[in-house]
Amino acid sequence: MCDSLLSVPRVAAMLDISRRSVYRYIELGELSVVDLRTGNGRSRVRIPSRDVREFVGRRTSTTSCRRPS
Repeated sequence: MCDSLLSVPRVAAMLDISRRSVYRYIELGELSVVDLRTGNGRSRVRIPSRDVREFVGRRTSTTSCRRPS
């Protein structure tokens, strides 16, 4: 019924990127969020796990990565 919702720090850790990068991907529309803010409090965004899987899928390459010599 409902995907699990992940915090920004959790997504950053899963993808091995900074929280700032996660917010940048949100701003660019590459990740969607659910805002769980109550009242006038600060924003409490969560990212659906499905969106993280789709994001990784879009960025997955079939070419091999070579290390610089």
